[in-house]
Amino acid sequence: MDPTTEFIVGLFLLVALSILVGELLSRFGIAALVGQILVGVALGPTLLGNTLGLVSISGEFTGIQFLATFFILMMAGLAVTPAQIRSTGTSAAALGVAIFAVPFVAGAGFVRLLYPTFPTDETLFISLTISITALPVLGIMLQEFGLSDTRFGAFLMNSSVVNELCAVTAFAVLLRLESPTGNLWVDIAIAVTTVGVFLGTILAVHMSLQSLRKLRIWDRWVDRFRLTWRSREAGFGLLMIAGLGAALYSQFLGLTFIVGAFYAGLLVTPESAGRAGHRTISIIFNAITWGFFIPLFFALVGFGMNFQLLGPGLLPVLAFAALALYAFFSKVFVGAGFTRTLGWAPNESLCAGTLLSSRGAVELAMAVILLQEGYFSTTIYTVVAGVGLLTTLFSPIAARPFVRSITAARRAEAERTTAISESLPPHHLLSDGEIVARR
Repeated sequence: MDPTTEFIVGLFLLVALSILVGELLSRFGIAALVGQILVGVALGPTLLGNTLGLVSISGEFTGIQFLATFFILMMAGLAVTPAQIRSTGTSAAALGVAIFAVPFVAGAGFVRLLYPTFPTDETLFISLTISITALPVLGIMLQEFGLSDTRFGAFLMNSSVVNELCAVTAFAVLLRLESPTGNLWVDIAIAVTTVGVFLGTILAVHMSLQSLRKLRIWDRWVDRFRLTWRSREAGFGLLMIAGLGAALYSQFLGLTFIVGAFYAGLLVTPESAGRAGHRTISIIFNAITWGFFIPLFFALVGFGMNFQLLGPGLLPVLAFAALALYAFFSKVFVGAGFTRTLGWAPNESLCAGTLLSSRGAVELAMAVILLQEGYFSTTIYTVVAGVGLLTTLFSPIAARPFVRSITAARRAEAERTTAISESLPPHHLLSDGEIVARR
C-alpha cells in the first residue's frame, strides 16, 4: 500500500475500534477510555503493530495527536469556570490541594525508590502525572452512579477542579525549570515569575471582561457580533483563534501549548461568549472532541505504549505494579482521610477516595507532550500511561460497593422520614415543640 492508504487504514482502525470497544466497556460500567487505550495497545508495537505494519507509520500520527491534545486540554478548561472556582468552599479547595500535593511529594520519593536510575526531573514529572484526578472521568462516574446532582458529587467535582488547576500550574513550573541557568534558586525564580506572568495575563483578561460586562459594553459587543458577522459558526472560529493564541503565548513563555489551551478554555464562559453563543460553541466543540478527538487520542496513547520495553524478569513488572498501587491508594487514603476529618461517614469517605483516584485526559496529555519533547523515553511513557489505565479501571470497580451502601442508607433515611411524617397529625394541630418531640 502507498503511504497515504496506510495512514488512512491505520486511522480508520484506531478510530473505529476505539469507539466500538469504548462503547462496549461503558455498558459494563468501565470508563470508555480504558477500552480506547487497550485498542491502541493491541494495534501498537506491544501486540499487533509490527504484524499489521502500523508501527512504520506511527510518525504520521504526531500532528493529529498534537491537535487532539489541544482539543482535549481546551475541553478540560471549558469544563471549569471562574465562577465555579470562586464558589469552591474552603474544605473542597483544601481537599483538591491535598489530593494533589501529598501524592506528588510522597510520590517523588516512591518513584526514586522504585527507579533509582531515573534523573530527578523525570522522577518529578512521573510523580506529577500520577497525582492528577481526571475531572471528565470523575464527572462521568458520578453521573453513572446517580451522584452528579448531589452535594456529595458537587463537592468532589469542585475538589477535582482545584486539583487540576494545581497540576497544570505545577506542570508549567517544572517545564520552565527545564531551561536551567546553572543556579537552582535563579531557575526557580525564573520559573515562578514566568508562570506568574502567564497567570497574571489570564487574570487580567478575565478582569477586563468582567469590567466590560459591568459597564454593559461587552454584552452589546457580543450581540452586535452575532447580528452582523456573516461567516458561518464564527463563534467557534473565534474560540479556536483565542485558544491557539493562548497556546502560542504559553509556548513562547516556555510553558508548552497545553497550559495555554487549558486556561483559554477556562475564560470561555456564558458571560464572555453570550449564553446562546456559548451553548452553540459548546455543542460543536463537544461533538468534535468527544466524537472524534477523544477516542483517537486515547487510542494513540495506547498505540505509543510498548510493554515489551519494560524488560524481562519479574522486577520490572513488580515495580510497575507497585507504582500503580501507590497511585491508586495514595488518592484513596488522602481523600478518605481528609473527608473523615470533615465528619463524613466511613462509606462516604471511602467512596470519595476511590472516585478521586481515577486518571484521564490531562495526565495522559502531559505524558504525550513529555514523550514528544524528549523528557520521557518510550519506557517511562509506557509506565505512566499504564498506571493511568489501571487506576481508571480500578476506580469505578472499587467505588461501586460504597456507592451502593450510600444509596441504600439514603433510601432508608428517606423511608424513615416519610414514615414519621405520615404518622404525625396535620402540623397545624401541633405546636413546633410537639412536632419536634414526636419526631
